Amino acid sequence: MPSTSAPRRTPRPGAITPVIALAGVVVSLMQTLVVPIIPELPRLLHAAPSDTSWVITATLLAAAVVTPIAGRLGDMYGKRRILVASLAALVAGSVVCAVTDSLVPVIVGRALQGLATGVIPVGISMLRDELPPARVGGAVSLVSATLGVGGAIGLPVAAAIVEYADWHVLFWLAAALGVVCLALVVALLPESPVRAQGRFDVPGALGLAAGLVCLLLPVTKGGDWGWTSAATLWLFAAGALVLVVWGFHETRVAQPLVDLRITVRRPVLFTNLASVLVGFSMYAMSLTLPQLLQSPAATGYGLGQSTLAAGLALAPGGLVMMALSPVSARITARSGARTALLVGVAVLGVGYGIGLLLMSEMWQIVLASMIISAGVGIAYAAMPALIMGAVPVTETASANGVNALMRSIGTSTSSAVTAAILANMTTRLGPAEIPTEHGFRMTYVVAMAAAGVGLLLTLAIPGGGVRRPGGGAEAPAPAPTSVPASASAPAPASTSAPEGTSVTATEDRHTRTKKGNAP
Repeated sequence: MPSTSAPRRTPRPGAITPVIALAGVVVSLMQTLVVPIIPELPRLLHAAPSDTSWVITATLLAAAVVTPIAGRLGDMYGKRRILVASLAALVAGSVVCAVTDSLVPVIVGRALQGLATGVIPVGISMLRDELPPARVGGAVSLVSATLGVGGAIGLPVAAAIVEYADWHVLFWLAAALGVVCLALVVALLPESPVRAQGRFDVPGALGLAAGLVCLLLPVTKGGDWGWTSAATLWLFAAGALVLVVWGFHETRVAQPLVDLRITVRRPVLFTNLASVLVGFSMYAMSLTLPQLLQSPAATGYGLGQSTLAAGLALAPGGLVMMALSPVSARITARSGARTALLVGVAVLGVGYGIGLLLMSEMWQIVLASMIISAGVGIAYAAMPALIMGAVPVTETASANGVNALMRSIGTSTSSAVTAAILANMTTRLGPAEIPTEHGFRMTYVVAMAAAGVGLLLTLAIPGGGVRRPGGGAEAPAPAPTSVPASASAPAPASTSAPEGTSVTATEDRHTRTKKGNAP
């Protein structure tokens, strides 16, 4: 049951979207912050390469675990409060990394940075609660696109810092950006009035965390441990078992961490499955294109570019993602979010197809990356609209958290698959083993195939409902929520709607106010 009785500061609609979008860009920067120094980490941290890989793994695991948990906490205890806690974790983790040269503290700091990933799904949910209905679609598209924008911009920025300054500056910059975002959230954002009632599902949170760690750890480390090693196989089996038990628990508890009845609804289920494939295809570009650009020209296919030049070549893709988020919002308003997702996934696949044919010149790779980024931007911007159109307002942050988790699973799987392909298709050039041209092409083919499967999953999402003049849809029957049956106040009408809708909690409150009812 939404609760709107608590005193709160007056919302500033003009500030909400820029602040949340900036926070989203900063948080997503953490994905690529250390990419330019990955080859140097063993020397910088005085550790073996297999150990320094935890600098990446810790962030991926923390991000995957925290997104659904942060979403549920935001629904129950306040979205602004969770935004503050997430950004504080980012600042703390960045400072820890900035003041040390040891492996363990850097791993801890990177895990804290990963905990900030909950900012994006929670921020998207706040937009639904606070903005006027006509502005929700564009704002959600913009913030959702920051998942890709931050990662694309982060590569050239991090490469430039590493080339001209000490590597610790990377983390001091992250800490400074985190402080700026934290100050803006505290100063400008109101606390969302929409709350889900009940107790937080602690066993569910612990079970989900354990299951995801057991599942994703062998995905990210399987290349080092061996895909048929005892550790890899046992962890996969343990992850599957824990998640089955967790799912059984979630269907029995009164206020679950993740309402599986909502998650298995066809619009939500197929959107989440498509998100895995889009995340997979998006991350393959981030891993493959920089290596292709930096491969020695003596190979006949490499372009021999520096780390900085490779990062700059991919930077236009980030700008394209940001520029096309309003386009995704317009497609959603006119034809529904399902159509926008279809367009995005199709463009993503076409980008990889073009990349297969054009990979011998710098401009060709820049063109392919921009087309791929365009598809990612349109698709990422459409996903929250599909999710929010199918869940009650009190489940918005939690449902977006699960969707963000699906993207994380896609990126983690992409990292493992792409690394395995490139590691197994190599050629010797002097003392070094480098990926072959066939290896690079195979990563393109796999990413394009993932986009094709994502397209089929998107086609399985039900179409939109009756269109409103403003681009919304008529609301369906109220959706089940986790509100206890003994709640003393009558439950308000559900604002859940089919995909593509812009119905929000704000609209619901405005409607009741016009009718003379108390919020």
